[in-house]
Amino acid sequence: MTTSDAGPVLVDDDLEPGRATDGLTTTEAAARLRTDGPNSVAAPTRRRLPGRVLRQLTDPLVALLLAAATVTTLLGDWPDTAVIVLVVAVNTIIGVVQEVRADRAIAALDQLSAPTARVVRDGRDVVLPAADLVRDDLVRVEAGDVVPADLRLVEASRFQVDESALTGESVPVGRDDGEEVRAGTVVTTGRATGTVLRTGAASALGRISALVAGTRPAPTPLQRRLSGLGRILALVVVALSGLVFAIGVAGGRPVVEMAVTAVSLVVAAVPESLPAVVTLALALGARRMAGARAIPRRLHAVETLGSVTVIASDKTGTLTEGRMVVRTAVTPDGVRYTVDGVGYAPHGQVSRDGTPVTAPQELRRLARAGLLCNDATVSPPQDDRPDWAAVGDPLEAALTAFAGRCGLEPETTRSAWPRIAERPFEQATRRMVTVHRGCDGRQLVVCKGAPENVLTSTLLDATAEEIEALSAAARQLAAEGLRVLAVASAPVDTVPDLAAPVGLRPVGLVGVGDPLRAGAAGIAADLDTAGVRLLLVTGDHPATAAAIGGQLGLWRPGDPVVRGDTDDAAQAEPHARVFARTQPEQKLDIIAGLQARGHVVAMTGDGVNDAPALRRADIGVAMGGGTEVARQAADLVLVDDDLATVAVAIGEGRRIYDNIRRFLRYALSGGVAEIVVMLLGPLFGLPVPLLPAQILWINLLTHGLPGVALGAEPAEPGTLRRTPRSPRESVLGAGLGRDVLVTGALISTVVLAAGVAAAHAGLPWQSVVFVVLGLAQLGVALAVRAAGAGRANPGLLVAVAGSALLQVGGVLLPPLRTLLGTEPLGPTVLLACLAVSTLPGLVLRLARRPAVDGTGRERPVRDQGPTGRAGRP
Repeated sequence: MTTSDAGPVLVDDDLEPGRATDGLTTTEAAARLRTDGPNSVAAPTRRRLPGRVLRQLTDPLVALLLAAATVTTLLGDWPDTAVIVLVVAVNTIIGVVQEVRADRAIAALDQLSAPTARVVRDGRDVVLPAADLVRDDLVRVEAGDVVPADLRLVEASRFQVDESALTGESVPVGRDDGEEVRAGTVVTTGRATGTVLRTGAASALGRISALVAGTRPAPTPLQRRLSGLGRILALVVVALSGLVFAIGVAGGRPVVEMAVTAVSLVVAAVPESLPAVVTLALALGARRMAGARAIPRRLHAVETLGSVTVIASDKTGTLTEGRMVVRTAVTPDGVRYTVDGVGYAPHGQVSRDGTPVTAPQELRRLARAGLLCNDATVSPPQDDRPDWAAVGDPLEAALTAFAGRCGLEPETTRSAWPRIAERPFEQATRRMVTVHRGCDGRQLVVCKGAPENVLTSTLLDATAEEIEALSAAARQLAAEGLRVLAVASAPVDTVPDLAAPVGLRPVGLVGVGDPLRAGAAGIAADLDTAGVRLLLVTGDHPATAAAIGGQLGLWRPGDPVVRGDTDDAAQAEPHARVFARTQPEQKLDIIAGLQARGHVVAMTGDGVNDAPALRRADIGVAMGGGTEVARQAADLVLVDDDLATVAVAIGEGRRIYDNIRRFLRYALSGGVAEIVVMLLGPLFGLPVPLLPAQILWINLLTHGLPGVALGAEPAEPGTLRRTPRSPRESVLGAGLGRDVLVTGALISTVVLAAGVAAAHAGLPWQSVVFVVLGLAQLGVALAVRAAGAGRANPGLLVAVAGSALLQVGGVLLPPLRTLLGTEPLGPTVLLACLAVSTLPGLVLRLARRPAVDGTGRERPVRDQGPTGRAGRP
């Protein structure tokens, strides 16, 4: 075989391209899989239980608690020691459980996003999980695929791979028959068939992966922001706790007692479980997205989705059904035929002017040319798949089905006209050229591609009138929203220069339709309502793009259509929403222009050339049916290729972020209240409002299960009817910091008032402060719930109820009274405490009642403060 940048690519005459062997049988493959194991690299070493526990115990705040426990033990203060040990044990158990659940959720996502490979088994092309590959499997790869195992090439056509992932060399390398390509490399151009040499850990990628198996992923941006917040809070709380210590010592309290009190206050005021709660929320949110058929490949995609302001979407398979079907064909004499059929099934009906006809010779010639200049096949229904399916490029599969509907048998026709040379499709020329050997010894050259690149006087042996007539027909088909391909061919005696063949005769046009997905226009409207602008970015003809944009409600007559072949995409008008004739590299310019204007951009794509844009976008969204390169470059993979799934994922991202902020409001306001009570209590005649054991007990009950359960709150009504949050917004922004302070002030006011009243009445005021502070915080947990949550999160109700019972039990049960240093309270006093502790929650709940707009409909409210004003999203 010889290759040339400008000339033909010759294929061994004894081999039909893509059909060198029948591959392994299913039985042989299963036996080898049992012997050699799956084609997968070693997974990172899982942290064992002792390591997880040690990770929890080495947290700085937990270390402080352990130091306090040591001090109390040496002093013989067994009740405080018991409470501290209990708090450490419960927090450690919750932290370990959260970490295990997060790891399991992420592992499940990895399984869902596992790559696939096109393999020949039992003489047929099938798509299998890459992990099922075995030695000697026959694998087909083409531009956009990640090589799934180490291969020895049997056939290669203009084949180049990017080996930068393994070697660091950025220039693609050509590979020929008999040469090896290594797992993990990326096919950049051409196609090839190869047999598997090594799989799994024995492959090149497996050997490298083994060296980095223990690498931990970097923290997400949200985790970094929260870690920074935690450090600031720790410094503030330590300073204030030191002030509490000084006030207590100055008031005559024992130094050791006040030291333990200060340490307990630090631990209680800082939500030390926040990182674990956030990781768990992101992981479980990602798992829920996967259940909706949107698989986040990176956790940060979950949080970033809530900020997306623009989605730049491809058309095929995303806004449309992704089932390409030839709807119309035009022969060189200008006769137009209508083709009917279902999906990729190679049978249907041909009509002319509404009358069914047998496909005439001119139409069969067009169908044969489209079938030969084509690398795809169609697969019949299987037990788990009731419909015919495309194997290969969907557009080329539509041409294969079209040939069957015109009465041709695809396999027989291809066998009668074996391919001997080819020039694969290139973006620069927007056409593909193949050469086939006929039974008479002559060759047939076939060219297909964009009409403006095929219907030219430099390629065609046709009059200007013939070319213009077909060009006008192509424009008419494009205006109807069809994707148009022009086909030309000619018999030759010798293989010509396939980079620029000449002397071809036009064979006709095919109009390929891909109907809009049901509800696609509604999805575009819903995204607009959510403050997310949908852009149509396609390589189609401007008329086709405008027609589809009009059906989606994105374009009206008079609106601009940005042309990638003539316009500067980066400087496009700000309100432009339709981009046509866009080259993949121009998507980078579109993204850069949008980001320069402050947008958070999600970009969809499915091809190898889309990978840079997917990387450049804030969120790269790959189609599940696209190339493996696109899936590996993306942050989110749509299993069903449906843009509606992105809207669901955006809503989930906003819900997760709302719940993290909800947890912060709840946890931080409780810490603020505890510090204020300890600081101001002495000024109101309450020398030591709470003992160390009591502080830790309240922290245990409020920051434990109720705090974690808040992370499972459902989305509020109207989550997708509000504008996105700014990615530069602080986690305490949009009024959350104010709300924390106001909520903490409400709790501390009620607690101090109850304590002072109890002291004046001669009641055990410290126990009253203890009960009211704990119950008031639990009441806030219910008050900050998602609007309209109802019974959607029963775990929160159970957690709050259980914690409330244990809080009251702290003054009712003798063992707990001894442990916590409390005194018994009578039924009347307990009822009064319960009534008073509900006040902060009631005030918050009344203040966040939904406002009503001018139409009488409720307007969704997000993160309202006690003043009733909604925070900026």
